Amino acid sequence: MQNRREMIQHSAVVAGLLAGAGLLPAAAQAQQAVNRGAFDAKTMDELLKALGLSSKPVESKEVTLTGPDIAENGAVVPLGVASSAAGVKRLLLLVEKNPNILAGVFEVSDAVEPNMSTRVKMGQTSNVYAVAITGDNKVLFAQKEVKVTLGGCGG
Repeated sequence: MQNRREMIQHSAVVAGLLAGAGLLPAAAQAQQAVNRGAFDAKTMDELLKALGLSSKPVESKEVTLTGPDIAENGAVVPLGVASSAAGVKRLLLLVEKNPNILAGVFEVSDAVEPNMSTRVKMGQTSNVYAVAITGDNKVLFAQKEVKVTLGGCGG
């Protein structure tokens, strides 16, 4: 019978072999999908430029943003983004007043329903944007103000 230490060692070896063969799941390789400049962007215009998009964002009812009106704790704010637009390839969550505006990126294929949720940190009350980018580079968004009572970024 294997003990815990041996099991962890064997798991690390298997993970190393998978990584070496390039067989890790897409989620494990997420940071390669979006360039570093996108995560360093401070405004939506900088972000769109870093992503190589030139089309102007358009507010749309085809994009849905879910989240609380008031977040009790800014360290764990639940947010969701969904889209009914045709041909969505990427979903983004943006928090306007965070040090870096990009809070989440989700790559979407035709086999996946464009409906994602996560938890983000928010340092203060801010506008939050859910953005859907289609295959033909249309940028659609929805926005909502989320009030934060206790900041999650050390505030």
